[in-house]
Amino acid sequence: MNARERIARRAAQEFKDGMFVNLGIGIPVLAANYIAEEVDVTLQSENGILGFGPNPEVNEVEQCFCNAAGDPITRVLDTSIFDLQTSFSMIRGGHLDMTVLGALEVDQEGNIANWALPYTENAYGPGPGGAMDLLVGAKKIVVTITHNAKNGAPKILKKCTMNLSAKNAVDLIITELAVIEVTEKGLVLKEIAPETTVEEVVLKTEADLIIPDDVKTMSF
Repeated sequence: MNARERIARRAAQEFKDGMFVNLGIGIPVLAANYIAEEVDVTLQSENGILGFGPNPEVNEVEQCFCNAAGDPITRVLDTSIFDLQTSFSMIRGGHLDMTVLGALEVDQEGNIANWALPYTENAYGPGPGGAMDLLVGAKKIVVTITHNAKNGAPKILKKCTMNLSAKNAVDLIITELAVIEVTEKGLVLKEIAPETTVEEVVLKTEADLIIPDDVKTMSF
């Protein structure tokens, strides 16, 4: 199981019966593949879909139906398709119980940076998209992010260095190594991966972490 799958599986555990949940581009859309059968959740995609299931098998792909990342989805009985105006009315109107978003950086104040401008002549980061609307419109913000960049640099910082998408918005951070809750007192380490130690998580995190006595083990 690679890091992205581990994160997506753990993120899906945050889904509860009756929730309306938006899934963003990247790791978040993978969470649709790991929702427990007993959990009745309605997924929303900012490109104009309410009610969809996991990625289909290759021979079952319907080319007209995709999530925010452009990946194919399966329709369910109550799938609805609509325009962006309707989609963002849902988002900005506070009708989403939760959004799961990717990020480039997140910090110990709950600030998040998940978009970037061109950073070399021929290389570009992702644009803002609908993240800013989701970060102020959804009731709970879950960030799914690999704990460190490819060069080993931490992504969970004392203070974000990139352009912010929103301030003090994040509620929960899920990585392949840990689950971290954002509180008024700071970042609380709630869970660590089975083969990981608290010391390793602290070493790989720039932000200060509050370590409770009952840190649990993540399950996937």
